[in-house]
Order: sequence, then structure tokens, then C-alpha cells
Amino acid sequence: MDEYLVPTRFGKAEFIEKKSRFIGRIWPVETEEEALARIQEMKKQHYDATHNCWAYIIRDGAVRFSDDGEPGGTAGMPMLQVLQREGLYNVVCVVTRYFGGILLGAGGLVRAYTKGAKIAVDAAGKSMKRVWTVLYVPCPYNFYERVKLEAEAFGGIIRGTDFGAEVELELLFPEAQAQNFLDRLTDMTSGTVEGMEVGQEYRAFAASGR
Repeated sequence: MDEYLVPTRFGKAEFIEKKSRFIGRIWPVETEEEALARIQEMKKQHYDATHNCWAYIIRDGAVRFSDDGEPGGTAGMPMLQVLQREGLYNVVCVVTRYFGGILLGAGGLVRAYTKGAKIAVDAAGKSMKRVWTVLYVPCPYNFYERVKLEAEAFGGIIRGTDFGAEVELELLFPEAQAQNFLDRLTDMTSGTVEGMEVGQEYRAFAASGR
């Protein structure tokens, strides 16, 4: 299965531009129906807004956007381009505008809706969805810190730690890195510490540094 980026969570941010209030929101979604439901939800919640512009990208599915009454090409497309530049899939973005009485012009609108989408992406965060290999690694306490550092170096995530007679770790690694980590573990500890693969999961985790 492929690797791709998705929003980590719902994200919201807003700003004022020449007295117009812009509210950007991002959601992770799985289907076009879910994306459309989020858009309708915002239209109902902000029924008094001047515009509720939107864009969404469904992996192996629809890519859509709307200017919702703004001049053509000044809102939905710039928002879509932000999502594409960020490499996101299964995502919907809505930027709500309350007009403040001062016209922004086409260039100003493009910049404002681009900013609205970008700050929403930043608020949501990005996660990498991929196949993760689950490893079980029991190790003596004197190797614990070294194992943690090596796991991080190979892009691993420590999901569970049990402190008993020895430390038992449950680690997740990108599929391509799991065996490399196990080989490194054997070399680094001269065979004292050995891990084993106990399963695989297809899910998203925060993408920073991975």
C-alpha cells in the first residue's frame, strides 16, 4: 500500500485582512460524501457569512473546489493549490469570509484564501499514512537508552514500554526500515538484544521528522 499524507486532526485558524474576517478549517475525511457534509455543516453554521469557499482532495477519487461567489479563480483554486503543495489527500478545507467593507482585489483575495488554507493546514498538522511494522523488543536496562535512540534514528515510534525484569518495548517502524533496525540492533548489542516482528498496521502517524 502507498504512503501518503493526511491531516493529523481538525485544524482551525483565522485572521483579519482589511477588516474582512477569514476563518480557515481543515478536516481529515475518507470519502467525498464526508467532505461535502463538512462543507454543508459550515454553510449552516456560517449562514450569515459573505462566502464559504472550499476545496477537497479524495485519494483515488474526486478533486473539487468552489469560489462560492468570489471572483473566479480567487478562492477555491488557490486553496486547492495549498492542499496540493502540502501533499495532502483525504482532506477538505473551508475558508469562511465575513466581508469588512474594503475590497481586496483579485490579488488580495488569492493571497487571503491561500493564507486561510495554509494556516488551517498548519493548525491541523500532517501525518503519514503507510504500512507500519510492529516489533517486540525485550532488552536489558543498560541497553534501553541506546535502543530508544536507534529506534528514533530509523524513524521508529515507541508505542508501548513495560518495565519489568527487563524493558519490553513495542515499536512501530516504516515497513522498509524494520529489518534495517533489527540488523542494527543485533550488531550494536553483539546479539544481546534481538527483536521480532509481531504484525503490521496500515495507519497514520505524525509526519514530522519521518
